[in-house]
Amino acid sequence: MSTPEDLPLVQSGGCGDGCACGTDADPTDEEYLECGLDPALAQLLADAGLDPVEVEDIANVAIQEDLAHGVDVTTVATIPEDAVATADFTAREAGVVAGLRVAEAVLSVVCTDEFEVERHVEDGDRVEAGQKLLSVTTRTRDLLTGERSALNLMCRLSGIATATRAWADALEGTEARVRDTRKTTPGLRALEKFAVRCGGGLNHRMSLSDAALVKDNHVVAAGGVAQAFQAVRAAFPDVPIEVEVDTLHQLREVIEAGADLILLDNFTPEECAEAVRVVGGRALLEASGRLTLDNAKAYADTGVDFLAVGALTHSSPILDIGLDLRAAE
Repeated sequence: MSTPEDLPLVQSGGCGDGCACGTDADPTDEEYLECGLDPALAQLLADAGLDPVEVEDIANVAIQEDLAHGVDVTTVATIPEDAVATADFTAREAGVVAGLRVAEAVLSVVCTDEFEVERHVEDGDRVEAGQKLLSVTTRTRDLLTGERSALNLMCRLSGIATATRAWADALEGTEARVRDTRKTTPGLRALEKFAVRCGGGLNHRMSLSDAALVKDNHVVAAGGVAQAFQAVRAAFPDVPIEVEVDTLHQLREVIEAGADLILLDNFTPEECAEAVRVVGGRALLEASGRLTLDNAKAYADTGVDFLAVGALTHSSPILDIGLDLRAAE
């Protein structure tokens, strides 16, 4: 786990009059011309496998949804324009944190002046209830206006990371890894799959175009599981292909056809163990359906390579994180 000593105070720019985006960025760098975030923050997002432009877009949508192109009437009425404060993002319960830099991006969008960030932990760290995650000092109005949008994203992503870590812990000592699916919130797939990585899980395909998954409806349309696999291989010879099978008979068909990644749909642990014996190392196997934390290790012990868990992104509860305001030092 990172320690506060490892995580220095940094200055970040808002996207208002005080934005630092244009001061440090190379004007010939097309990436930074497209992104209004502070270059250092944009680089941190890119290093985490996220597109800074996409994160900025999500932050803008979140803020505009909350403001509806107006102002935060409560905050404007009660907080002096020149007031400055420090906001501590604090875990209310134990878990795994994700989305800290995303929260900073939200504040970059809403802040009209530079803000100071103190990073106490990093994405992927386990945290305890009461632990400070991130402290931000800037105009009080901006902190309160961006509070809910930043927390909505951070709580959601941290909940996914926490749930994923529980699965990864359950599989510890086995060769199997937990993987996500495309059952994600529209518009938030990249962030939610990032949260899975923070929790120790693996990503499946990010989109319909970067890998093929032959499922039951494709099999029906193609006239058989082997025929469907062969059709995809012929049309897209360089694309990775996973084939879903419902029975050991289908499994044998696709093995003979040359499949190298097979999804065992709703197999029992006993059937998965038999599938592992049938395949004999000729393909990777992924179990899907019927999976719970209670039976995760039983499935992993069969010798399958992956456990596909859609619930990581479609059903994980949030991790409770709050924002505590205090006077700026």
